[in-house]
Amino acid sequence: MKVVGIAVLKAGALAPEPVQCSSFSDLSSYSFFQRGGVKEMLAFFSKTFTARTTPGTRQSIQHESYIVHCYVRPDGLAGTVTTDLEYPPRVAFVMLTQLLEEYATAVGDAWKSAAVTDSIPYPPLEEYVSTYQDPTSADKITKIQKDLDDTTEILHKTIDNVLERGVKLDQLVERSDDLSRQSKMFYKQARKTNSCCVIS
Repeated sequence: MKVVGIAVLKAGALAPEPVQCSSFSDLSSYSFFQRGGVKEMLAFFSKTFTARTTPGTRQSIQHESYIVHCYVRPDGLAGTVTTDLEYPPRVAFVMLTQLLEEYATAVGDAWKSAAVTDSIPYPPLEEYVSTYQDPTSADKITKIQKDLDDTTEILHKTIDNVLERGVKLDQLVERSDDLSRQSKMFYKQARKTNSCCVIS
């Protein structure tokens, strides 16, 4: 999962053609000679997709192996985040919402009069890209989901390890003193019922 670039734009009624006010790109995975072209493409995608996003809405547009997540606020301040396909859209939009709020507070109405690309320097963009490279550490809900997935994986491995040692679950149930006769009967009946029908 990777964030490639982030941009803040003036759009909507304020700018028939969106103007990129501030941007930052992490182009470290590209060769020196590709970086200029990639940066231009990021700016082009940001402007093009922002122009086609209705104010007050969010959308994600896929192009080859990248997705541009775009959010245009009702006041015309817009943001885009370009990520790879694996990056969770929810985290991208959480980042955009937070970024645009902080940006509007920090620069005031200066963005409304921006007419030249990247005319408003905003150093926190680099920090946003760095912080959100790992969505699980930046977003609490994603982190909880990852922890749950890890726990589920550990439980599956534990059952597999018991079965690998040659101890069958059926034998454990039969030997158990903790299970009542009724529970053992239920287990056996469930095994018979499940064994006749295999769903794949």
